[in-house]
Amino acid sequence: MDALLTYLHMLPLPVAVLLSISLNILIAISGVVPSAFLTAANVAVFGFWGGFSVSLIGEIVGSLIAFGLYRKGFRHVIADKTKHAPRLQKLLHASPKEAFLFVIGLRLMPFVPSGLVTLYAAVGTMSFGSFAVAGSIGKLPALLLETSATYALVEWAQAGQYLVFVLAFALLLHVWKKFNNSQR
Repeated sequence: MDALLTYLHMLPLPVAVLLSISLNILIAISGVVPSAFLTAANVAVFGFWGGFSVSLIGEIVGSLIAFGLYRKGFRHVIADKTKHAPRLQKLLHASPKEAFLFVIGLRLMPFVPSGLVTLYAAVGTMSFGSFAVAGSIGKLPALLLETSATYALVEWAQAGQYLVFVLAFALLLHVWKKFNNSQR
């Protein structure tokens, strides 16, 4: 991330903004790379509101492009793979209202991968317009929370960042142990 920060700082502001938005689009298309590191870089380079705005534009545009690509590439494959899974079929064939609310709800949860939400919407019956509105509504508060957290981390001293890392690792370890115990 340090290399990205250095590079973004060296670029003229409009070029840095376009590069950041382009990286967000690539992250959204990949579907598996978390965007939190880019949000942190945006906050460090553009400040709180600037970083939030650049991240929001990048994530929304990225999710819309990913939606279109996923719809073209995965819709038929997933429909064939899930025809013997009634629960998944019900989810994929949700009513427009259910799908709209489901996407908003999933976007509000910062730990649900955006790529999975986009994939669900793209292979289901949701329209592009409904996805654009629901995804954007849900992304606003989630990204505001993510931006606030990364801003606090960027502004904190290094000791505070280590503390957050240790706490996050401890929480992950606790969840992993609980999951393994419930599988037995």
